[in-house]
Amino acid sequence: MNVRHHYRTRLQLAALMLLSALLAGCGINNIPTLDEQAKAAWGQVQNQYQRRADLIPNLVETVKGYAQHEQETLTAVVEARAKATSIQVDANTLDNPEKLKQFQQAQDQLTGALSRLMVVVERYPDLKANQNFLALQSQLEGTENRIAVARRDFILAVQKYNTEIRTFPGRLWHTVMYSDLPVRETFEATSADAQKAPEVKFQ
Repeated sequence: MNVRHHYRTRLQLAALMLLSALLAGCGINNIPTLDEQAKAAWGQVQNQYQRRADLIPNLVETVKGYAQHEQETLTAVVEARAKATSIQVDANTLDNPEKLKQFQQAQDQLTGALSRLMVVVERYPDLKANQNFLALQSQLEGTENRIAVARRDFILAVQKYNTEIRTFPGRLWHTVMYSDLPVRETFEATSADAQKAPEVKFQ
């Protein structure tokens, strides 16, 4: 009896291993894998936007020291930063289209405010030559480029995820096992040229 039980257990184990291999080969794990990749890509978008937000206070203080008469422009940057950092979209709210749109709009407004600040800076040669400002300007330029890359990677990750749950066999697995995972919104520009990194170089 023990021998039969042992033999049956081994057969069940072998059958389970075979079934697992077959299911894995059919793409049963693709959807959660792609879902996690999209969330990770979004995390990088957030990281780069936060890096930009962290640079702004020092940038504003440096400009203020040379361009005290540009208070309106400086205030606009500070207010846009406050609004952008007040709207957070994490993995739990990433599938909320309205929340994502608000986040995008706030970040685009901050991008516009920074672009206007850089136009103002052109009027102050001493500021443009300041080493602290040049370092901040270089960091901001690099961050804007990283934002563009992170947004592109997120869009591609969402595209792969959405394609998987809309095509066979992913659509089948989605219906049977992952119906709680919706089609995901991508990162769309909400203003003209919003997908391009702002120009922050000086002649």
